[in-house]
Formats: sequence, C-alpha cells, structure tokens
Amino acid sequence: MIGTVADGKEAHERLIVGKVMWRLIPFLFLCYTMNYIDRVNVGYAALEMRADLGLSGKAFGVGAGMFFIGYVLFEVPSNLILEAVGARWWIARIMISWGLLTTCMMFVKSATSFYVLRCLLGFAEAGFFPGIVYYLTFWVPARDRARASAWFLTSTSLSGVIGGPLAGLIMGLRGTCGLAGWQWLFLLEGIPAVLLGLVVLRRLDDRIDDARWLPRGDRGWLKARIAREQKAAHAEHAQTLVAALCSGRVWHLCLNYFALIISYYGVVFWLPQILKSFGDLSNAQASVLTALPYLAATVAIVAIGHHSDARGERRWHVAAPAAAGAAGLVAAGLFQSAHPALTLVGLCVAAGGIWGTLGPFWAMPSMFLTGTAAAGGIALINSVGNLGGFVGPVLVGRICDATGSYRAGLWTLAATLLVGSALALAVAKPRKAPPGRNLG
Repeated sequence: MIGTVADGKEAHERLIVGKVMWRLIPFLFLCYTMNYIDRVNVGYAALEMRADLGLSGKAFGVGAGMFFIGYVLFEVPSNLILEAVGARWWIARIMISWGLLTTCMMFVKSATSFYVLRCLLGFAEAGFFPGIVYYLTFWVPARDRARASAWFLTSTSLSGVIGGPLAGLIMGLRGTCGLAGWQWLFLLEGIPAVLLGLVVLRRLDDRIDDARWLPRGDRGWLKARIAREQKAAHAEHAQTLVAALCSGRVWHLCLNYFALIISYYGVVFWLPQILKSFGDLSNAQASVLTALPYLAATVAIVAIGHHSDARGERRWHVAAPAAAGAAGLVAAGLFQSAHPALTLVGLCVAAGGIWGTLGPFWAMPSMFLTGTAAAGGIALINSVGNLGGFVGPVLVGRICDATGSYRAGLWTLAATLLVGSALALAVAKPRKAPPGRNLG
C-alpha cells in the first residue's frame, strides 16, 4: 500500500514536470532554432559572399568570429538585466533586435562593414542562451535538467538539418530584385526572429505563480520543489555574485566550455565550404549535405542527455563524447579530398560527439550555483566559452590560407576537443549528492 501511494505520487510529479516541459521546451526550441540559424547562416552565405566581396579565408574567419566579441562583452550584464526585469521582456528584446540586425547584414559591402555588423549582432544576441538556461532552473527540477537542456539544444543541430537546404533554396533567388542570393538569405531569415520576439511577450511567464496553464496545486508543488532545491544548493554552496564570478570551479567550467566551443564553431562556420571542397558540388548541393552531420548531432544530443539524467552522471557524459568527436575530426582530416564519403562520415561522428557534450555540460553549473550567482556564473561560463567561437573559425581560416587544405585545421580542432575532454574529467564533484544520484 505504501509503495502504491509512493508510486502514485511519483507518477503525478512526473506528470507535472511533463506539463512544464511540453509548455516551455517546444517554444524555446523554436526560438533557439531561429537564433542559431541567424547566427550561423553566414557560413552558407560565404559560398557566394566571399567571392562577391573578395573576402580571404582569414577575413571571413575574423568576420564570423567578430560576433563573439560583442556577445562576450555584453553576456554577463545581459543576464543580470534579465534577472532584474524578467525573462519575458528581455528575451523578447533580444530576439527583436537580433532579427533586425540580421536583415541589416544584407547591406554589407566590405570586410569592415562585415566585421562591424557581426559584432553588433553579437551584442544583440548576448544573454539569450544563458538566459534560457537560467530561466529553466526556475521551472525544471534538477534531476531533469540535462534532458531539458538536451531537448532545447537539439534546436542547434536540427537548425542545421533545416538551415542547409533552406539556405540553398533561398540563395537560388540570386538576381531577383537585383539582390544577391546571400542578401536574400539575411533578409528572409531575419524577419521571423522579430515576429517570434513579439510572440514571447504572450507565451512566456516570468514566475510559476503566473502559470495559469498549471492547476493551483501543481503550481504549489513545483514552486516548493524548486525552492527546496535552491535552498539546499545555497546552503551547501552559498555564494554572492562576486564570489561566483571569482570561483575556481566556475572558471574551470569556463575553460572547459572554451575548449569545446573552439571545435564547435570551427566546424559550424566552415562546414559548407569544407563540403564544397569535396569536388564539383553546387552551392545548393553543399548546403544540403550539411544536413547529415547535423542529423547525427541531433540523435547524439538527445540520447546522451537522456542517458546522463538516467545515470545521474555529468563528467563522463561530457568527456566521452568530446573524445569521440576528436576521433571523428582526425578521420575527416585524414580522408579529406581523397575519400569524400569517409570524410563525411568522420564529420558526422565529430558533430555527434561535439553536440553530445552540451546537455550534460549545462546541467553542471546549477549543481552549485543559485540565484544571482547562477545568473552571473552561467553567463560568465557561456561568455568566456564563446570566445572559442572567435578562435575556432579564425584558426581554420588562417590554417586553410597557409596550407590550401582543411586537414590541419580539422586536426587542430580535434586537439582542442581532447583538452575539453580532459577538463571535464577534472571538474570537482559536489560535496554532497542527492540519495541514489551520482552527479559527478
């Protein structure tokens, strides 16, 4: 009888969490899909844009990476503003401003204007991803966060499945109304972000108490559960914002994420051009082929996120996929040009490994950060880590210009993934873990 009551209570609690997940994750998934498409569509635009504007590999790499300069500078302030004014208004502001700046990319005329607009786009987008991660800590219990993050982050991989063929289709408008294909790409992919930003104002709730789509009793249970978890984390790891920003554990995660993101964006921004180098492929064919590594990434991020939650383990679920991703990049570089099919397989393995790290990684900060310290700490990890988004594309561009091949660039990215794998294993375990759960 006691077991039956306990089982019934557990089932009801899972039902409540399920309602929250279905309410928030699909919509946030859609928003982040648009965010990611607008962030990386420059990689597809480069198939035409580099020739039209006379951009070298180095210049394109710098321009692609300039996004992260603005992004990093405004990341922590943006997340602190979000905590002060509420997620609904601030996320809407972020989406509307980045959508407008994406459309402005169609007016790029030189390397300088390319650099400036990419940097401004970074300022506009700053705070969106860590803001969502922080927002979820107020709605999703700790044991479900890797799964929630994984489902949310599948948008980054599925946007590649969708974005590649979509980019090829849009750039087929080249010459229509006197615009280049890459100009149409920026115009048509910027507008939806503005529209979604307006929907955010009606869709998101800042607090559990505002969630009229949940029955009163369910709201009470969820609010109490989140409050207990935050109180327990605060009691064990009580930190001020300043202490969090100076924490050795936070900075360890910053370096860990930095190593992972170098390879992440090194692959993302150069993938269409790497595939185009296979041989006599059109821009549309190269764009479509990019869907395959992103499809592999989608499967990996969901599977690894679920397994991480099921096992209650984070570190190995970051380290092992990172090592697998490194092996994929080594293979892709080894077979590059000589065996295009094997190179594509290697890139699929690499994408699965890189994306597979994300869900477990983003479940780690909330194990020891709460409140304002969480807002600032999560933003700091994301901002410092995303400096790798500048380093990765620039490294590949410079190495490609120097060697005339992507091989050495891919191997360099593999080396950074191995560093990320080692750093994940070195992350300190929490002093205490919930009964039956090894969150190390």
